[in-house]
Amino acid sequence: MSGQKSSLRPIVVAANWKMHKLRSEALEYLEDLGTWMDDHPEGLGTRVEVVVSPPFTSLELAVEHRPPNARIYAQNMHFADQGAFTGEVSPAMLRDLGVDGVLLGHSERRAQFNEHDAALGEKVVAAAEFGLRPMLCVGETLEERQGGHAEEVVRDQLETALGDLDVIKATSSGLSIAYEPVWAIGTGETATPQLAQEMHAFIRDTLSSIFTAEIAERIPVLYGGSVKPENAHELLSQPDIDGALVGGAALEVDSFSGIVAAGLDVVSGSEARA
Repeated sequence: MSGQKSSLRPIVVAANWKMHKLRSEALEYLEDLGTWMDDHPEGLGTRVEVVVSPPFTSLELAVEHRPPNARIYAQNMHFADQGAFTGEVSPAMLRDLGVDGVLLGHSERRAQFNEHDAALGEKVVAAAEFGLRPMLCVGETLEERQGGHAEEVVRDQLETALGDLDVIKATSSGLSIAYEPVWAIGTGETATPQLAQEMHAFIRDTLSSIFTAEIAERIPVLYGGSVKPENAHELLSQPDIDGALVGGAALEVDSFSGIVAAGLDVVSGSEARA
């Protein structure tokens, strides 16, 4: 792998609010983020993409008040377009709201709600079919990493969840991958930039085997796991780390915008060296 970042992929910085923020709080956040983005237009929406992923109750509001050049993602969905699935939300419903994409397979969904890779494969295909940009989350637990199985686990997650995705859809759907070392989520622990880069390079190699090397070069692979303004620049500077899926630090505009600013700084530095 080259030591330089590819111009084929944008840096994507995604705010996952999880189960936080009432509608009034969501509106205030979106307005403040929009003001910050208005003040930093250079590169936003092109080389650096911003994603906001609110809870379902604030999705419509977020679509209506989305910051300029930002995308709105749901945090989950069912794979069916309709049916007797109490409490679920379909891809058709998300498209009807004007949502741009959806997080799929977050480690909390896997661990707490027993989501498995085969079902996620159906969700990825359904999202692509309905014009929603899928962001598939993968990652190993501490026990799996200590046991030397991290790459095996991540490879199996990718192959099972993406195996039925048409090669054309892999490029046209806006697919992205978020690598979350489960042991680094909400713990304050962060994979070193070098360790994260190694796994991201492995993920890109796996994507090459699932699709093609050309397609893999165009799929952003984000890092998720206690990303903060203080460590964002070093992480985002790695050649195969194409962004960040941010949890706790995304709940305040000041800290989230600091991570976006780090992405802008990395991009401007890469372009200056080109």
